[in-house]
Amino acid sequence: MSPQDAVPPAPSVGIAATLRSTPKTLARLRAGLGSLSTLALRELETSLPWYRSLMPEQRSALGLVAQHGIAHFVDWYEDPSAPAWVLDGVFGDAPTELSRTISLQKALQLIRVMVGVVEERVPELADPDEQVPLREAVLLYSREVAFAAAEVYARAAEKRGAWDSRLEALVVDAVLRGEAPDALRSRLSAVGWRRQTELCVVVGFAPSVVTGTFVQDLRRSSVRSARESVVGIQGDRLILLLGGVDSRTDQFDRLAEHFGDGPVVVGPVVPTLKELAGSARAALAGLAAAPAWPEAPRPVAADDLWPERAMGGDTEAIDALVKRVYRPLLAAGPSLTETLSRYLSEGHSLEATARGLYVHANTVRYRLRRITDATGWDPFSPRDAQVLQSALIAGRLADASLPRGID
Repeated sequence: MSPQDAVPPAPSVGIAATLRSTPKTLARLRAGLGSLSTLALRELETSLPWYRSLMPEQRSALGLVAQHGIAHFVDWYEDPSAPAWVLDGVFGDAPTELSRTISLQKALQLIRVMVGVVEERVPELADPDEQVPLREAVLLYSREVAFAAAEVYARAAEKRGAWDSRLEALVVDAVLRGEAPDALRSRLSAVGWRRQTELCVVVGFAPSVVTGTFVQDLRRSSVRSARESVVGIQGDRLILLLGGVDSRTDQFDRLAEHFGDGPVVVGPVVPTLKELAGSARAALAGLAAAPAWPEAPRPVAADDLWPERAMGGDTEAIDALVKRVYRPLLAAGPSLTETLSRYLSEGHSLEATARGLYVHANTVRYRLRRITDATGWDPFSPRDAQVLQSALIAGRLADASLPRGID
């Protein structure tokens, strides 16, 4: 940020009429500039321990700020109505470096020391009848310098915020493109991520109206669900990358409140960056397929949308149904597959299934519980039964596509 970016009104326009300087006082001020600057630097070394701990080049930069402040005060006191900006006159080329080196609190301490040095020397710089006006001028000037410093930090924060948003957009884009883990790790480090395990992607639609604090509010809410977060808005889509996710919690509900109307889909939690692109693909595929399940919870897990994703042609969902549902079902025994198929075809009737298989209803109930143990999906739940039926279809089609003689 350059001083020219700031265009506040001249700091002394409203008070120019109240300040009166005399040639004698001005001459003393100018003659004492060197000693005042020396005293200011000495006071910084003595009263501010953090100043002494800075690197030499940092102390030099801050010392120049103090010297510029005193010199600019003399010019300002001579002609308060002159269009000389405090931001330019005091800080010069230092604002960006200043905000990186010290906090706003420390900058105000520096200003307090600079003003205090001048105020203590007022009796030596002005005759008794001019000391009160000079002291008032010092106080007024210190106010303007403090406001200028606050503006420096505010504008620096705005620039950092805009730059962070661009970095986060690049990270989101890298994840969606499936960039190599090493490159992605470097990008995440640039946005301050420390935890790069237990990751997932949450997608939905952005709100119709995005306020200036929207990203900060969303990131603050994500702290309850994860240790790290990156927010990206791509068109009408809102994409949230989470790291250090506690998958045992159900606090994604709080995040869904920040999304716009429509489904919110949570991709599977993955252990490393290598699998994060897969979580993003699953979440985006789930977002596209979610309208086929109007009663879906909000948010909904991408894995809970396997049937809809499979109907939409998502090969990863089809593979998941086969490998994670159908194959474990076959491995648990042929009787379970037969029972499930009959149970689904009989409209979820235990009695009709038992008659069709020539077994007792309790046997059917026992086998259905074993299906839950083998697959994680409960045939007694209508929604889970739909997943199981989709897995049967996908698995049988997969078996039919195998060359004969291959099991």
